[in-house]
Amino acid sequence: MPKEAAIRFWPKTDVGRVRDANEDSFLVDEGLGLFVVADGMGGHAAGEVASNVAVHAVRDTVARERELIERFERGEPNASRQDVLRLLELGVQNACAAVYNEAQKDPNKRGMGTTIVVLLLVGTRGFIAHVGDSRIYVCRGDSLHQLTEDHSLINELLKRGRLTPEQIGKLNMKNAVTRAVGVYESVEADTLDFDVLAGDRYLLCTDGLTEYTQPNDILRVFREAPEEKSAQTFIDLANQGGGKDNITAVVVKVPDTRGLDRLANEVNLKLETLHRMPLFRHLTYQELVRVMNITDVRAYAPNDVILGEGEDGDEMFIVLTGGARVHSGDAKITVLGPGQHFGEMALVDKAPRSASVSSEGASKLMVMKRRDFFDIVRKDHDVAVKLLWAFLGVLTERLRNTSRDLGEAREQLALRALDEMVADVEDA
Repeated sequence: MPKEAAIRFWPKTDVGRVRDANEDSFLVDEGLGLFVVADGMGGHAAGEVASNVAVHAVRDTVARERELIERFERGEPNASRQDVLRLLELGVQNACAAVYNEAQKDPNKRGMGTTIVVLLLVGTRGFIAHVGDSRIYVCRGDSLHQLTEDHSLINELLKRGRLTPEQIGKLNMKNAVTRAVGVYESVEADTLDFDVLAGDRYLLCTDGLTEYTQPNDILRVFREAPEEKSAQTFIDLANQGGGKDNITAVVVKVPDTRGLDRLANEVNLKLETLHRMPLFRHLTYQELVRVMNITDVRAYAPNDVILGEGEDGDEMFIVLTGGARVHSGDAKITVLGPGQHFGEMALVDKAPRSASVSSEGASKLMVMKRRDFFDIVRKDHDVAVKLLWAFLGVLTERLRNTSRDLGEAREQLALRALDEMVADVEDA
């Protein structure tokens, strides 16, 4: 994004209405485009120490690799998205070691830890690392999306079907996390990278806010509150709900820059297209972003050959704009329009292509490779289960349609044979 288009931000933290001390910490480094929020835990002021140590350890790690971030922003080949994500992972690991080592110095602080959420904005790309149940949301247009997934007991029970949303209020251990920074010497951090679009608004917050709000509440604040007062409005909302915990809200606004308009249109089109597909219909927003990250967009001129009959293939194609003509030789089989896809069997099968496909007019197609598909399936259990069940559904529907078509074909053959028999009798 242009240098003159500065990112704006409004951070606020509050002790709440019940606690005596604030164990939340936040850090903003405008020069790096770095925003960090942490929610500490532990007695004898240990939580405050843990969160403070953690946010500074992350910032120090990222600052030491400023050159890597600058190379990535310039688009140099020796600085990839994966390199930046690994940097954030390293920052969280360094924070974990720093908190753990600090705890070993004082018996009163043993076992202290903290949640952490990290947002790094680099040009038109955003990067996230997080541990625990603090969250990052993005308000994009009129929609709100949660970009992080809680590492909490409640979330695990919800995912496994052992708990319903209506039962959450009856639990005593609402704040129990399944991962934390500093309790042990190392921790697994979740990461995500995504497109940054003009007008994006991000909220980094601790569970002192989310315990008292629903997504509609957060969206309403983004819609109605003046930008410069939005963070304080979030604090007030949590305090009005009870304020039993410390509350931190950091609001970040990406400027409405014309240069990002085309990118926004393409990103929204890709996400909408993926979401409409049966294969990806049940994925969450952040899971859809992960899938979108492994796709490329290719442009084709009218009548360009996309794939040939009999060729080996390892790619699935999704029509974004224009169309794709499926044919065998000169015989047209069908024409696929925006949102339709072909070649999905190549994601799991190395069999030759059963037909040729050419561009119907000027077209843009999303392309997903088999190795990238399996990489997501291998690394993310929840996504794997959803994708494989959806894939089974797609194959079942295809088999059902094929069986119906075969039945109709047999019926036509039987009718034709009967007509020929009648004709023979009449001739005789």
